[in-house]
Amino acid sequence: MRILAIISGEYGERHVENLVKHGPKSWHIEIWQAPTVLPPVIDYPEDYLPEALPQAELILSFAEHKGVAELLPEIAQMTGATAVLVAVDDETWLPRGLARQLQGWLERIRVNSAMPKPLCSLTESDYGITRRDRLTYDDPLIAEFARYFGKPEINVQVDPATRTISASEVGRDAVCGCARYVAENLIGISVDEAEEKAGLLHHHFPCLASMVKLNDFNHDTLMHESGHQLVDYLADQIKPYKKTRYISPGKRSE
Repeated sequence: MRILAIISGEYGERHVENLVKHGPKSWHIEIWQAPTVLPPVIDYPEDYLPEALPQAELILSFAEHKGVAELLPEIAQMTGATAVLVAVDDETWLPRGLARQLQGWLERIRVNSAMPKPLCSLTESDYGITRRDRLTYDDPLIAEFARYFGKPEINVQVDPATRTISASEVGRDAVCGCARYVAENLIGISVDEAEEKAGLLHHHFPCLASMVKLNDFNHDTLMHESGHQLVDYLADQIKPYKKTRYISPGKRSE
């Protein structure tokens, strides 16, 4: 698969580094450094694009400026891409209204798209847009990418005698590499402490999603939502091994 990754800073650089290091060797990834300063409205996209871009099938936008979203239809046409994946780990990079516009622009030129918020909510068939709502998509290129990167899947083995995690394997990594980091550091941890430990490791990695509270996420942040995606998957696996604690109510004093 030929991929063009659009970056504008450290956020995108870290993502691409992880994709190159742990993605399939058959993926060919090119990088375009987008402008870091763009006007509020872009009337002539060609003024901000190079004369040529590498041919690609899938575009990954890790840009940290909403102006880049306005360039994506032109970039898709320049590269011949038929699918676009836009990371929304900060709502200012792709506000909801612009996301709807972008989807329409891409549909008109027959380019499929996915805009997961946060990025690590992406699966092979859908992605998150709020705490409760998900959108489905139908594109083989985005689905192929999501086989390896997106909503974290950490598969663990538990020693029933000690109730500690004895082995862990990443079924699907977060694009940034956080799931792999968490999995490597869970070995030997008690199942009673594993969820809290995973949450701390997620923050220490660190997650680069926004810490701005959003109404669509119950006034929580995309960073915390990202952590929930990882911890919830782990929690389902270790639940049978956790001790259930019962609290006996005390007697009322005379």
